[in-house]
Amino acid sequence: MLPDQAQAKRLKEIALSFLKLGTVAFGGPAAHTAMMEEEFVRRRKWVDRETFMDLLGAANLIPGPNSTELAIHLGLKRAGWLGLLLAGTCFILPAMLIVLMLAVLYTRYGYLPQTASVLYGIKPVIIAVILQALWNLKSTACKNRLTIIAAAASIPLGALGVNELLLLLLSGLFVMLAANRQRLRSRLFALPPLLSPVMLSAGTEQAPAALGKLFWLFLKIGSVLYGSGYVLIAFLQADFVDRWGVLTARQLLDAVAIGQFTPGPLFTTATFVGYLIAGIPGALLATLAIFLPAFLFVALTAPWLPRLRQSPWTGPLLDGVNAASVSLMALVTVRLGSTALVDGPTVLIGLASFLLLFRYSINSAWLVLAGGLCGFLIHLA
Repeated sequence: MLPDQAQAKRLKEIALSFLKLGTVAFGGPAAHTAMMEEEFVRRRKWVDRETFMDLLGAANLIPGPNSTELAIHLGLKRAGWLGLLLAGTCFILPAMLIVLMLAVLYTRYGYLPQTASVLYGIKPVIIAVILQALWNLKSTACKNRLTIIAAAASIPLGALGVNELLLLLLSGLFVMLAANRQRLRSRLFALPPLLSPVMLSAGTEQAPAALGKLFWLFLKIGSVLYGSGYVLIAFLQADFVDRWGVLTARQLLDAVAIGQFTPGPLFTTATFVGYLIAGIPGALLATLAIFLPAFLFVALTAPWLPRLRQSPWTGPLLDGVNAASVSLMALVTVRLGSTALVDGPTVLIGLASFLLLFRYSINSAWLVLAGGLCGFLIHLA
């Protein structure tokens, strides 16, 4: 096969894979990560588990939507810069279109579509998917005594509410310093700079000024928002309800609800908010603005990853970050489980999904669809 043909095949594979994931990836970043591990590590073998964990750790250390950044990293790894653009775009696009459709219905009818019955069946499946990913990633993330200690310590600290970014950095620093204790004893000069290129920070109105302000506010949010996507709520409240006054508190809650029960990244809440403020142009600009920094941050930091892994200092730091990442995923699973496994039918759906995933390696996308159908039928009966 010619190089151009091989590249075209890879790009097609990226587009179809991430369009599918963007359509069925319910459950937030932990679930998205689990589905990507299943799809690209175990099924398609694009990367090995250690590389996958390094990409996840790098995504956790930069601002923006972590699961989207992980998708962008995987696309870059698979097919270069075109893969980067295609993976991120195809992961975002289905969720954006679904949210845009719901925004149109919301403004026309003034209520949210009734999706509780479908989500009732999907949530237990998501718990099973995350548990399987945790099982597969644990040996890669916790590969020696230091990373096991870091992972174990991260669980109670995370449960106590320690900031996610701080927890990742503390875990990384602990493993890095402990792994290099002999070097520290023999050298008195300062440590080399760590991750300096990674820690980068930084429909009623349709007038150009309103669109410009909308774009700027979401660009700012996408550039500085660390940690869970749920921190997005605080930014939206401050910028769009309190300062600008273009949303009511109820509209904000409805926008967040839409982002939560649709597949794909929670940041597509921006699509809903943009539509409420400035129609379709607002929805498109808001979506572009909030996700644009993620593409830029990945493009800037990805070339450094091989060097970070090979360094005797930053390699262990990445190991510590990866260990803490798995612990944070476990904590999220416990919290999600308390809201997903609420009665006998949901427990049965969760157990059946867990057994099918482990015994038969069924594609999780089919299980998500089956779970939604079960939830609909249970409430119909």
